[in-house]
Amino acid sequence: MKILRLITTLIAGLSLVALVEAKDHQGKDYIQENGYQGPATCEVCHPGTAQAFLGTVHWKHASKVNHVENLDPKQEYGMKNRVYTMCNGNDIVNNLKEIPPSPTTGKTKFTGCNTCHPGNHLQDVGSTGPEAEAAIDCLVCHSTAYDFSQRKPYKDAQGRVAIGQDRSTKAALAIGKPAPKNCMVCHDSAGGGALVKRGFAFTAASDVHAAKSMVCVDCHKAKDHRIPTGYDPNNWAHDGVRISCSDCHSEKPHKDADTNRHTARIACQTCHIPRTGGAFAKDFTHWEQLSDKFYEPTTLRKETNETTPVYAWYNKTVANRPDFIGPKGTRKDVRSKIYPFKIFQGKAYFNKLDGKLLSMDFAPPMATGNTLAGVASAANILGIKNYVPVPGWQTIYFGSNHQVAPKDKALTCYNCHAPNGSLNFQELGYTSKEIKKLTSPETYFNKIAEKMREEW
Repeated sequence: MKILRLITTLIAGLSLVALVEAKDHQGKDYIQENGYQGPATCEVCHPGTAQAFLGTVHWKHASKVNHVENLDPKQEYGMKNRVYTMCNGNDIVNNLKEIPPSPTTGKTKFTGCNTCHPGNHLQDVGSTGPEAEAAIDCLVCHSTAYDFSQRKPYKDAQGRVAIGQDRSTKAALAIGKPAPKNCMVCHDSAGGGALVKRGFAFTAASDVHAAKSMVCVDCHKAKDHRIPTGYDPNNWAHDGVRISCSDCHSEKPHKDADTNRHTARIACQTCHIPRTGGAFAKDFTHWEQLSDKFYEPTTLRKETNETTPVYAWYNKTVANRPDFIGPKGTRKDVRSKIYPFKIFQGKAYFNKLDGKLLSMDFAPPMATGNTLAGVASAANILGIKNYVPVPGWQTIYFGSNHQVAPKDKALTCYNCHAPNGSLNFQELGYTSKEIKKLTSPETYFNKIAEKMREEW
């Protein structure tokens, strides 16, 4: 995919000034005297950390999953082995590799879904033992002076594909908690390009947390390198720790009692994240040739703040079928709340014999545009012998959990309660009688009029 080129572009666009200044580190003198020797240097003060990190999702790219239907509870799932139509591949079939030369130009390049894995690829996703511990790229997350241009694939003396690392003393002396730059180099580019997958930008102009100079790990506070995650229906693997708005905000965060009543059945995100962006459709059965003569799947996308969410009941368990991945929940389910989602639709090949989604090795179509060759290669890697590829669509609901708008940009009474408002009450399970009451001006008129008078 475009991941390597896009990461380079993203880095070039980021500020040269570190967003979070590294505080003086207690090991600074030791590093200046001895240089930086990778995790072995970190272990002088943080013994056992490298071994513990090998058990996290950031290293394994998978975990046991207990909130998604139709999964084996004894198996681990994640980027390592999942296949769905945002990516249509995984670390197994799209491990870091050199693609075949383009028939047009004769040029080749490296590709791989696990380009962002914090190792050296020689010690890969899920690897364990002393060599794996020594391969961890601690500074890619913790240094505000990391030279990301050094994190590029190359072939070693034995001809093996590896990922470079910046292990310079300069980078090691700039150790601190991860800045947005450290996180977003990978998370911005997930899904094949900057802002493609979830379509949010973490900038002062687009998120109130960024405007307050907060950083990702202020909310995603790690414990033993286990990063808390939210409940995006598409985000399966997790470290066993979760995050929600109520971790920092109370269940009744508003001064107005009427507004506070809404929090019982409406998620904070519904009112406070009114827009998103990113890809809304992608076709893996048809790849387009780009200016560099390599091919990429046809993708339809919008910029940040261009996409209006779809709202649905969600009880934090996930429906998982070949044609659909999304929220489970109903109005009658007291565990459910109304949440906002970005709908993505992906076209790929399914196996006519069992209805399952087929994975794709991106190397063949990237070089030639031959998508069926990519399916055949992936089937060979996975040991799938009997399959009949047929094109089909899968719908995915991506949770809107970032890009929190300023208070004056949040949804207010009339956004939902006026006719043709943001919420489709009929689809959410309300009766005609209830809808008539919910969309009557009596519901919101006086409150909005009073607010307008205050602004005068």
